[in-house]
Amino acid sequence: MAFSETSIGIVGTGSVGASVAISLLTSGVTRKLLLHDKNTSRALGEAMDLAHGSSFYPTATVQQVETLSELQKTDAVIITAGRNGSPTESRLDLLRDNAAIMRAIASEFVDYKGIIIIVSNPVDVLTYVFQQASGLPITRVLGTGTMLDTARLRNILGRELNIEPRSIHAQVAGEHGDSEVVLWSSATLGGTDLRSWPDWTTEKEEHVATEVRTAAYEIIQRKGVTNHAIGLVTATLVKWILRGDRRILTVSRVQNGMFGYRDLAISLPTIVSINGAETVLEPAVDPTEKAALDHSADVIKQAIASLTP
Repeated sequence: MAFSETSIGIVGTGSVGASVAISLLTSGVTRKLLLHDKNTSRALGEAMDLAHGSSFYPTATVQQVETLSELQKTDAVIITAGRNGSPTESRLDLLRDNAAIMRAIASEFVDYKGIIIIVSNPVDVLTYVFQQASGLPITRVLGTGTMLDTARLRNILGRELNIEPRSIHAQVAGEHGDSEVVLWSSATLGGTDLRSWPDWTTEKEEHVATEVRTAAYEIIQRKGVTNHAIGLVTATLVKWILRGDRRILTVSRVQNGMFGYRDLAISLPTIVSINGAETVLEPAVDPTEKAALDHSADVIKQAIASLTP
């Protein structure tokens, strides 16, 4: 697919939606970007602001749309909609509200022919909710999952080892959240097992895994939101999908049997193509990692079950 022909929609124009939008435009992924938000004034303001910068990114138009039906002919729709929690409410209250928002959006996309990408959190649960509510094929509804966690892992390892992060092959799988799992046993650099690297120790693994897992908390404590990195992640994911790159990525998708997981969305290495999250792979894991992945799957299952009245 030529990028000159593509159109992409974004539902939700808060901090994350705006970062996704600017990342899409500067990467030249789309010729038309459509912004939708329940707050129509904010969506219009973002569209105007982004359009004013058109001299500085590859040719594209940006416009606000009033209804979700206007996104039906796009190649991909990115969902960042949802609300943030308050200190006085439970995580379950927030989850239920965001699940209700996701179901309402999904009901407008039952006949959609493109790819749906969920960014809203908790991304695994909401990916499952959207797919179930829309009835779209499980391959065409995917969440950004642990792509950001994997990028954080490689960044931190690059700093620790003084190696360019893109030369490090290491992945985070499972929930995008506190139960995420670093797949240390398969981590490599230039064909060399990370665990064979000079001076690498299990103590360092614990330190790095903790830093990856708590990165969002650290950022939110300082600036209130994490938005730029996930914007870059999402734009790059869309680019690779629409270009048909067939990349192996740790996206979240409703599972149909890999590792025995069913009826939940969770991140595992997945071949992502023009058809979406096409083929889920079963990575080599040691017993500790498998037990941790099973626990992560249980955490997601429990969250899904909590939505049942």
